[in-house]
Amino acid sequence: MALLSMQGVTRDYQLGKTVVKALRGLDLEIASGEIVAIMGPSGSGKSTLMHILGALDTPTAGTATIGGDDLQRLKESQLVALRGKKVGFVFQTVNLIQTLSALQNVELPMIFQGVPAGERRKRARSLLERVGLGDRVRHKPNELSGGERQRVAIARALANDPEIILADEPTGNLDTETGGPILSLLKDLSAKDGKTVILVTHDPEAAEIADRVVRLRDGRIADAGGGRVA
Repeated sequence: MALLSMQGVTRDYQLGKTVVKALRGLDLEIASGEIVAIMGPSGSGKSTLMHILGALDTPTAGTATIGGDDLQRLKESQLVALRGKKVGFVFQTVNLIQTLSALQNVELPMIFQGVPAGERRKRARSLLERVGLGDRVRHKPNELSGGERQRVAIARALANDPEIILADEPTGNLDTETGGPILSLLKDLSAKDGKTVILVTHDPEAAEIADRVVRLRDGRIADAGGGRVA
């Protein structure tokens, strides 16, 4: 069974008297350990698809499951618990808390899961070492480069050992030299840790790390992918 599955998924939004059809009958399956890049022009439905894959939103119709859990059948508290345990988010804007150190930022998701202080501090330090920031644990975001901040964000996404890493334009604010190591790290998370990595991107170079590329257009899947991006 696929780790993530969609069958006939639609998502409509009501804007005044207008119904915006963001997704129009998507069928998609993503296997455990797979790297999938989601691409498409602005307005194609990438953000809506990302929100459903991350259990941040639920379909208007159709079925979307994560690890066999039907999102439409879950209460909001259950969706929060699912996100906290199964999904790690990496955003283009990083979203680190500026007043906290790198170590404290990585610890934060574990606090919400009730991890004891000593255990979460040890794990946060280990994760920062994993992403090459073992010597920057006490630095706050404004004391780090763009690439370093993004690596902190990846470490934070890994805090609760999720099965899925959902990365939204993770190199969008980085140059090629800085973004390359970020993509290598995401690729390693699949190859070495068995994580499922979903990469939402406009960048063909970023999509090159993917096992396949899913292309959206007008809320529909134009190409579900069958190999690495050309």
